[in-house]
Amino acid sequence: MKRSAGEKAVEWIEDGMIIGLGTGSTVKYTIEKLGELVKNGLHIKGIPSSQQTKKLAQQHNIPLIDLTAEIDIDITIDGADEVDSNLYLIKGGGGALLREKIIAYHSKKVIIVVDESKIVKALGIGFPLPVEITRFGWHATKKALEQIGCTTELRTIMDEKYLTDNANYLLDCDFDRIEDPEALDIALHAIPGVVEHGLFINLVDEVIVGSRQGTITLERETVPA
Repeated sequence: MKRSAGEKAVEWIEDGMIIGLGTGSTVKYTIEKLGELVKNGLHIKGIPSSQQTKKLAQQHNIPLIDLTAEIDIDITIDGADEVDSNLYLIKGGGGALLREKIIAYHSKKVIIVVDESKIVKALGIGFPLPVEITRFGWHATKKALEQIGCTTELRTIMDEKYLTDNANYLLDCDFDRIEDPEALDIALHAIPGVVEHGLFINLVDEVIVGSRQGTITLERETVPA
């Protein structure tokens, strides 16, 4: 299901495009397919959202560039941890949410690739919201986040504090169910020490969903509010 969604997104790619390359297990198949097309003569340039994606793209000989003021990203292809009926997302399970959001914001079109298990009735039910925070004063930031109605856990890896590619910490915040993503977006950004969070609101144009029966594409304008 992940492979079918990841490879389907490549159909939107045209010669000469600049592509935002997301992070995750489904986008992996997108990058592998792009590598095949590059080998066969497709001319594109990619902007990776993480060191993990950069390494994978380099393995498949995809030309890479940095995001600068002169760059227009034609399409970004990325994954998600949860997708609701408004095409709002929770992202950040792979730890790359800040760079993913920067790239999405500066893209003409954003396509999300997921398998059917990622489609949910409400965000936050089955996956905590990752929040990237500064290391300075992180205990105080953690307390402030908990005061707006969640339980938090500092992400670790092999018993060490997990560091993002931006050298920040990640708190995984469990809200049980996020009833009002827009209001939560505002509340999170109001807390000093919060660098960015994994709610992606009004950034997505299409979601390609892989299922056992094939793929379906959800478009923002066709999704009921």
